[in-house]
Amino acid sequence: MPNRKILFIIAFFCILKLTLHLIADANSGFQGDELLHIETGNYPSLGYMEFPPVIGWLAFIQNQFHSQSVFLHHIFSHIASLLILILIALTTVKLGGKAKAVFIVLLCILTAPAFGRGHQLFQPVVFTHLFWLFSFYQLVRYVITLDKKYLLYLTIGVSFGFLTKYDILFFVAGLTGLLLSKRTRTAILQKDIWKYMLLFLVLIAPNVLWQYNQGFPVLDMFSRLYETQLDKLTIVGVLESLIISLNPLTLFFWAGGLIYMLRTKNNFSYRPIALTIVISIALMALNKSKAYYFYPAMITLIIFGSIWFEQKILSKRQWILYPTTAILVLSGIVLIPFGLAILPLDTFIKFAGIEKKDNRYQIEYKEYYSKSKWEKTMEGLQIVYDSLPIDERKDYLIWGKHYSQAGGVNLFRENYDLPKAFSYHGSFYLWTPKKGELPKTIIAFSNGEAGIDFFQSFFNSVVAVKQIYNPYADDDKDLWQTVYICKDPKLNFEQLRTEFKTRIFE
Repeated sequence: MPNRKILFIIAFFCILKLTLHLIADANSGFQGDELLHIETGNYPSLGYMEFPPVIGWLAFIQNQFHSQSVFLHHIFSHIASLLILILIALTTVKLGGKAKAVFIVLLCILTAPAFGRGHQLFQPVVFTHLFWLFSFYQLVRYVITLDKKYLLYLTIGVSFGFLTKYDILFFVAGLTGLLLSKRTRTAILQKDIWKYMLLFLVLIAPNVLWQYNQGFPVLDMFSRLYETQLDKLTIVGVLESLIISLNPLTLFFWAGGLIYMLRTKNNFSYRPIALTIVISIALMALNKSKAYYFYPAMITLIIFGSIWFEQKILSKRQWILYPTTAILVLSGIVLIPFGLAILPLDTFIKFAGIEKKDNRYQIEYKEYYSKSKWEKTMEGLQIVYDSLPIDERKDYLIWGKHYSQAGGVNLFRENYDLPKAFSYHGSFYLWTPKKGELPKTIIAFSNGEAGIDFFQSFFNSVVAVKQIYNPYADDDKDLWQTVYICKDPKLNFEQLRTEFKTRIFE
């Protein structure tokens, strides 16, 4: 067990991190993907088109409160972010770190913008970090003790990690590093390793079967992702993104941690752990993964870096801790607002030095302005809806081209007395009616990713009736939302499902 001093450090950082997240809740709205994840809670399942089922199970619990509160829909994210800090600290201690190492590693996590935004939003990201780090902690415990109960905990951890986000497979593949070390290889082969492999397969089987029955849509999603984004990534570009998002000052620690774990005198116990990390990172790099896929592996390097800093640097010059702390804190003050909405929107614009160009501010982080954006969107939809003859409102529906648009309408519609929204984008495809006729008139809306010609393919009459301007868009396609009145549908629901079956990620 960590001593009282370490427990105090953990408690201090947990309180500070939670405080920052709660401030961000008060200043922000929902990021677009969150609106999809919240909607999954209305359809708990063994799988979804883009991701495994855990996010839907958590959303189901949150949705029982029937709330539109940002805070409420971030409760599980906040809990996970605190558990992550605790796991990081426990792993650091288990690997030989003491109070100063725990302090440094938690300070690095707190001041990295990546772990602000990534641990704030209701997305699978924060939960896969949790299960990755839980699994890593069990790996460390097993390598040190060779106690088979930790293999069981490790198996459970990676299984739930798989059911949270498929990128845990990079960590699972990295576990082959255990077989490359004679000490752990001998122990594992004596522990009936097949039992743990079978348990893993049993736990993930329901989701794999769900994907099989749906034709493995997640593979289509990855294919589309490679075509539009991943294929354009470069190693230099990803490395640059990692350095910036993790706070450039932490490069000193995670680079030092990489060297330390490979060269340390404790290599007999560190070697299989180091091999697991290196293999995982190498596989992610070979698969042209985005920077955020590397984050949990980078946390493990920062853990080693904090131990190296404590044992090799502070043991000789303890005074270095004070300027190091001051520099990290100052960097955090500058960088944290770029990961967490701890500043009101107008204050952030001034703080970030964002100048108004072409009558707009270009803000990358949509949650900073999404609250006001959705108010305008819902008011615009309500005006269009109220303008229709009462007889045309029967069995009325709203078609959101993007899943975030349909998700936003369904979350906020009760405040505006609007009908339910549907979409054929992403997992929303699963929840569209399988049979029946479309209403004779519907309201449709989209951003710049789809124009009037998109809806004209499905209706004989499509009229653009309203445009909603977004003065904070960082991309031209997000500058305007256009609302259409669509009449006289050409296809029924069954035909639309057939039409979009191979287009759900477009």
